[in-house]
Amino acid sequence: MSKKSSLGRQKIPIEKILKKSHLQVTFSKRRSGLFKKVSELCTLCGVEIAIVVFSPADKAFSFGHPEVESILDRYLTRNPPPESSAHQLVEAHRNANVRDLNVQLTQLLNHLEIEKKQGEEIEQARKVRQSQFWWESPIDELALNELVQLKGSIEELKKNMGKFANKCIIEQSNASSSNMGGVNGFGRYDSFDNKFGLGINIVPTHPNAYYLGFRNGYL
Repeated sequence: MSKKSSLGRQKIPIEKILKKSHLQVTFSKRRSGLFKKVSELCTLCGVEIAIVVFSPADKAFSFGHPEVESILDRYLTRNPPPESSAHQLVEAHRNANVRDLNVQLTQLLNHLEIEKKQGEEIEQARKVRQSQFWWESPIDELALNELVQLKGSIEELKKNMGKFANKCIIEQSNASSSNMGGVNGFGRYDSFDNKFGLGINIVPTHPNAYYLGFRNGYL
């Protein structure tokens, strides 16, 4: 099966258009484009220009900067434009504005270059810090070997925390047991009494004698 060829973008031969309707449409489009290019040339280069175009219907169209008449008069008489004081002031003001804009542009470019260098330095410092403290990076940015190493470190930390917690519990239990002892097997019976509710009060009246009060009487 033969592949269908596409017309695509083809080069149009430059020759006179014979059909009048197409001729007028093409003239209107090309005239607007021509005047636009002339205007851009005046803006970019600061030139003085005049252009006159006659349509197929013999109608004249013109464009000029600053004016078509003054440009044509200069061309026909070959006289240079008069340097009026107003023109000189306008030209000086425009040149001053251009210089100011160039200075601002240079400053902005320098500032942009400084910001760019600072950004590169910050990024470089971040990469160095991540290489030194890679475990602080997000999980999805770690390599497989780093994930395995991080997992082992977490498991080791979990074991150490469990051992430390058990040690603290044993030490606290031993401290509580030692607080139950005292002289001749007695001691902090106030705590013992309060804990177990036996109502035992020990008040030493003599170094070798104790009053064991079971609510009433001696023992």
